[in-house]
Amino acid sequence: MVKHKTDEIILILTFLLLVSNLCWLMSPKRVKECENTSKKNVQIFLLAGQSNMAGRGGVTKEVSTEGTITKVWNGFVPKECKPNQKILRFNAALKWEEAHEPMNYGIDCLASCGLGPGMAFANEILKKDSEFGVIGLVPCARGGTPLSKWQRGSLPYDDLVKRAKSAEKDGGTIRGLLWYHGESDVKGGNGSKVYKTNLEKFIHDLRTDLNSPNLPILQVILPYPKEPFKGPYIEEVRAAQLAINVPNVVKIDAKGLELGPDGIHLTTPAQVQLGHMFAHAFLSLKYFSSFFKFFPSNIFS
Repeated sequence: MVKHKTDEIILILTFLLLVSNLCWLMSPKRVKECENTSKKNVQIFLLAGQSNMAGRGGVTKEVSTEGTITKVWNGFVPKECKPNQKILRFNAALKWEEAHEPMNYGIDCLASCGLGPGMAFANEILKKDSEFGVIGLVPCARGGTPLSKWQRGSLPYDDLVKRAKSAEKDGGTIRGLLWYHGESDVKGGNGSKVYKTNLEKFIHDLRTDLNSPNLPILQVILPYPKEPFKGPYIEEVRAAQLAINVPNVVKIDAKGLELGPDGIHLTTPAQVQLGHMFAHAFLSLKYFSSFFKFFPSNIFS
């Protein structure tokens, strides 16, 4: 009888101890501290440019709506792009959430959003550097926007600055911009003639507006399109991208990456490969930056 009572007392005390610990862990003060710590330490990367940065990988599933056939994302997520509790996404409502594909959903696309390079990039960073910390991805890409639309006063540019500042207001640090652009300017018009000037101005203005004069820019050099896409000014735009001479701009040549049937958008495997190229370029920049104040432009392929 005494032993039975003793067992009951031990059980009750154990239960009370567990409840006490749970209440402490879930107290508003404790939760707030955890939230503040995670936000303060977020390593922020901006993802901007056109539809290949927004992500069209896997947009191959055909659906019929009132007799019109459209292509939507097939839902396939490769292992390199799986969610990770240390990777966050800054959503369209300006809130942090666990990152997932499609990354650019709600920013400029809904059903047509597919895989981009962001998740593969972040997962590869954490794979190579387990002590890197929490990564915060801020999608800002806008499909079909020539470079003239990425200047001060335009919606894509102003939204990029707004989202970047909102993402870091709780103490996160912007570590770089992943930039994939140029598809619209290779089609024609005057954009290709002033592409280098406009891109250098974009970089200067963005660094000024974010108060980050040495913000690393990871810039994709466009791959050569294929039929049926028409890009008569591809050589001019590629030459302009390669000629950029600005400190802390790392050039990543996408030449040879697999393109989908439309001749311009990267396939899912190509987006994964590009994400890894972004990651390796950033880690190389991070390493060399410890020795040099300014890192010269380089080509990573």
